[in-house]
Amino acid sequence: MARRRTLGYIQNEWTCPNCSTRNKGSVKTCENCGAPQPENVQFELPSEEKFVKDETSIKAAQAGADIHCGFCGARNPATAETCSQCGGDLKEGKARQAGQVMQAPPPQAKVIKCDNCGTDNPSSNAVCSQCGSPLPRAVPPAVAAQVNAAAPAAPKKTNWLLIGGILAALAICCFVVIGLFLPSKSVEATVVDVRWQTSVPVQEIRAVDHSNERGNPPSDAYDVSCRDESNEVCEEKVVDLGNGYSEKVVDCHTETEQYCSYTVDEWTTIQTYTLDGNDLWPVYESPNVASGQRLGDKSEKLTVTFSLKNGEQETYSPDTISEFQQFTVGSTWTLKMNALGGVTGVEP
Repeated sequence: MARRRTLGYIQNEWTCPNCSTRNKGSVKTCENCGAPQPENVQFELPSEEKFVKDETSIKAAQAGADIHCGFCGARNPATAETCSQCGGDLKEGKARQAGQVMQAPPPQAKVIKCDNCGTDNPSSNAVCSQCGSPLPRAVPPAVAAQVNAAAPAAPKKTNWLLIGGILAALAICCFVVIGLFLPSKSVEATVVDVRWQTSVPVQEIRAVDHSNERGNPPSDAYDVSCRDESNEVCEEKVVDLGNGYSEKVVDCHTETEQYCSYTVDEWTTIQTYTLDGNDLWPVYESPNVASGQRLGDKSEKLTVTFSLKNGEQETYSPDTISEFQQFTVGSTWTLKMNALGGVTGVEP
């Protein structure tokens, strides 16, 4: 079950579309030009997040979304029945949207320079302290850098150290790929030995215990014991109340996962029978199986040893028995070698 806890209320801001003045969220008409806040002008979080403390602001935040008059568009409190601007019945009005999660503003510059008189003002000011002109929202340094990036910039000094490091890393990667996978030379070699080892597992149904497995146990499990682990997951967010205020809340919910211990009857290898040989005809053991047992998938390990003209020896593992059977002792082959001395392929 979801739980919500209120941390406090924040007074929003809105920007007048008529004169660009920033106004406090509780102000319904622009403090600079007197224009009412239109319905489509959204609230924004202030650059400094502060909880309101006075009871009047808290009650205003808790009152519900404001209503825009259906006749003149003026913004009215949720508790009003008639428009404060034109006296119209607010039953014909439209409540502002509420419940949206507010996006935190980017870090703000500490000082805003007035475009009209050049006076430096604190970023919290909505109008210039010198001439009264409206101040824009402060542009954070990161945004200003993006704007300036559109203008022609002076050539930057090349970081040759960084470029050299990148190129060196690429060269090492290429060397590893070439060294492991690409043949660098071909050498003549003679088969001097062939060996094989075959394996045949014998399996039977046995009880296998599983402990602390996440999720539901298999349908054929028995001796099942399950437990739930619960964790509380919480998220802080700021929600627009539609009346010039936002509510900072902590939303929490419980996430529960099940862990089970159980026993399942499974085919289990109880013994593996192996045979070895140094000819080209691998054979497999044929063990007898009792009731309730079966033979598992047989497998083989195949190895061919070559002698090079310089006296060194190299080994190669064929993928199939049919390939293995081509390597008669004394036959000559061409080995494809990589830069590290490994065999990457064999040709007649």
